Amino acid sequence: MSSSESQSKGYRIALLSLHGLIRAHDPELGRDADTGGQIKYVLELAAELQKQPNVADVELITRQVIDDRVDSAYSQLEEPIEGNAKIVRLPFGPKRYLRKEALWPYIDIFVDRAIAHFRRVGLPDLIHGHYADAGLAGAQLARLLAIPYVFTGHSLGRVKQQRLIKGNETSPSDLEQNYKFTTRVEAEEVAL
Repeated sequence: MSSSESQSKGYRIALLSLHGLIRAHDPELGRDADTGGQIKYVLELAAELQKQPNVADVELITRQVIDDRVDSAYSQLEEPIEGNAKIVRLPFGPKRYLRKEALWPYIDIFVDRAIAHFRRVGLPDLIHGHYADAGLAGAQLARLLAIPYVFTGHSLGRVKQQRLIKGNETSPSDLEQNYKFTTRVEAEEVAL
């Protein structure tokens, strides 16, 4: 279905949230630093958007995780959220669960997989990236596919970096190693 055909039935929205463990029911909020408020937010956003009369469907696109240490729900390629909203999990990077700072080398693979997914199901009318990793991917997809794009940072790397440096929690080189601030800030600037 082309983008113009889908608009006659309503807008198709692609929400991108690449890191963390996202499942529609009983989300594991607080399991680790990557399973917090952003996951709750994107799930609630998908559910609310699909209720709008001018929205045909919402796909919350995230990473497929196949790992015995986490629930098998994260390995399902698709999972309904509510109504016309669903989670779509694309495989990219190692199969195991990774913290967000380890996903940077695989963002280009995600972009390729997302384009292949959109070729199969049709282009969305809007891409909405969440956090720096999906922000970078969403900006690339929007540019490549000429699709409107929205970015929600949820937190900004430059602010977090300054806060941690002021708090003298660790050395700047340790912060860079742990949080990949250089990559994150650059991704946020591209996304913005």
